[in-house]
This record gives sequence, C-alpha cells and structure tokens, in this order.
Amino acid sequence: MYPSPRRVARFRGNPVKTPIPKRWAAIITGLAVLMLLSIALALGVGTTALSPSGIWNGIFGNTDTIESGIILGIRLPRVIMGVAVGGALSVAGTLLQGLFRNPLVEPYTLGISGGASLGVCLCLLFGLPGLLGIVAFPLAGFAGAGTVILLVYSLGMRSGSLRPNTMLLIGVMISFVSSSLVMLLMAVSRSDDLSNIVFWIMGSLDEPNRTLIKLVMGGSIAGLILSMFYSVKMNALTLGDEEASLLGIDTVLTRKVLFVTASLLTGLSVSASGIIMFVGLIVPHFMRMFAGSDHRILIPSSFLAGACFLTLCDVIARVIISPLELPVGVITGIIGGIVFIYVLSQKRVAL
Repeated sequence: MYPSPRRVARFRGNPVKTPIPKRWAAIITGLAVLMLLSIALALGVGTTALSPSGIWNGIFGNTDTIESGIILGIRLPRVIMGVAVGGALSVAGTLLQGLFRNPLVEPYTLGISGGASLGVCLCLLFGLPGLLGIVAFPLAGFAGAGTVILLVYSLGMRSGSLRPNTMLLIGVMISFVSSSLVMLLMAVSRSDDLSNIVFWIMGSLDEPNRTLIKLVMGGSIAGLILSMFYSVKMNALTLGDEEASLLGIDTVLTRKVLFVTASLLTGLSVSASGIIMFVGLIVPHFMRMFAGSDHRILIPSSFLAGACFLTLCDVIARVIISPLELPVGVITGIIGGIVFIYVLSQKRVAL
C-alpha cells in the first residue's frame, strides 16, 4: 500500500512532482456529483418526503412554507454537518495513516474520542448544560479532545523529535484510560444524564447551533486546504524520513503540521457530533484502492467520499425505523465494520 525504500530510485529524479493523470479530474468530478446526489437524497427523504421541486422551493422559495421549515430548519443543517464531519474525519484518517505508515490508524486511535467523551461526562456531572445551554456539550468535548492532543503531542516530543510509534502507543493507552473513566462516571450518573451520555457517545448530526455548524464547516475546509498544501510532502514521507530528508523535505516540521491538523479536525468533529467510528478508517482505504496512493488525489477524494458516506449513513439512520431515529454512529459502525471485513477477506488491502 505504501511505497517501499526499494522504489526510491524511481523518485530521485523528480520524486514527488509527477504529472497529474487526466483520470484524476474524472474521479473528483464523479465524487462531487455523487456528493450532490447524496445531499439531494438527504434533503428529500424523511418522515415527510419532498420532491425535487419541493426541495428547490424550500431553499429558494417563500421561507414561510412547510417545505422551507423542514429544509432550512432541520435537514439542511444536518446535511452541512454530515459533509463537514465526514470530510474532516476522512482527511484526518488519510493524514494519520500516511504519517504513521500504518493502514489501521484512524482519527480515534490517538485517544481523541476518549478524551472528548470524558469531557462530556464531566460536563454533565458538574451541570454545565444548565449554565451554558446546548453549547456545553461541544465545548466540553473539544476541551477533552484538545487535552488529549496536547498530552499525546507533548509526550511524543519529549526527545525533541516526533516519534510516531510512541505517540500511537500513548494514544491507545489514553483511550483505554478515558474509556474506563467514562464507564465509571456513567455508573454513578443519574438516569437522565446517563441517557444523554450514551446518545452523545453513539454520535449524531442533529446540531441546532448554527454558529457551531459554520465553525465545523469552515474548519473542515481549512483543514482540507492545508492538507492539500502538504500533499506533495506527504508523498515523500511515505518513503521514510531518511529518504524524504534527502529529497529536501523538512520531515520534523511537516509531521508536526500534519499531526496538529489531523488532531484538530478530529477534535472539532468529535466535539460537534460525538463519536462516529469507521469513517476515518474505511474511506481512506477505499480511496487508496480506487484513486491510488498519491496524496494529491487521495486527500480531496477522501474528503468527498467521506462526506457522501456519512450523509448517506445519516439518511439510513433517519428512515430505517422511522419515525424514530438511530444514532448515525451506529450505522457507520455496522456498515464500516462489515465492509472492512469483506475487503480484508478479499485480500485487496495490504496490511
């Protein structure tokens, strides 16, 4: 899956700046069209089905109509959140798998989800929702995720250089500790608080705060742009730090920037939507199989594919037992796990 050092001789003339294949435009165009179709489906499907004309009138027509209330008040914010979170988690997974050179690394491996969950549990335990309102959950989640990011980064940088394997082990251990503390807090929580914790942990795109939605979308796009800026250097890092240094890449700075970018994307997504598993693991795998391992195409294609995947999973979560609604994290976990096991059984992913 990743280039081996034996292939370095092929890169030394012009190692990472190869011509852009024409099929890349077709891949991006196809994924963009698929994302638009997913968005249209998410806007039209639900307890109240809307036709294409109803969707159009709901967005651009009279804002006092029922269609407008459904689209602008309920479904469009969920769609925007799904695109932002799905894209952010997929890009974060792509960056981390490239940095650690490990196809099993995903955004939650570093303990970020555990820290966010612990932050939300402490938020409920101290009654912060009564003081801050609905924004207490994302604020507490981001605070917990940010604390874990700083802890993993500081411990991984104790020798003065970024040690990926050490950081990975530290993140896994922090995840275990955080999960244990979350279970402890759940055991002593009241029934109402316990239900809120469980629902948040399972993930949801139902976010009423428009400011937070804009923040997540803006952060997701900013992370995508920054990742694309470093995509060529990411190609060099897959050869190994020594070979990348010979190609003129500042490996230490590049790893720092990409690690912080991936962590912030994950922390922002978790704080807004809860724990949504498998998006950052399965989507980069499929895009690497479909589009190739060049990060110039892998990063944007993963963003678009992740947005499509999470949007469609949210549609399933809303309609599978309608009028009740399942947490979207349950759907992504089931679909992602089954698909990932199938792909591994076909030996199409090299571990």
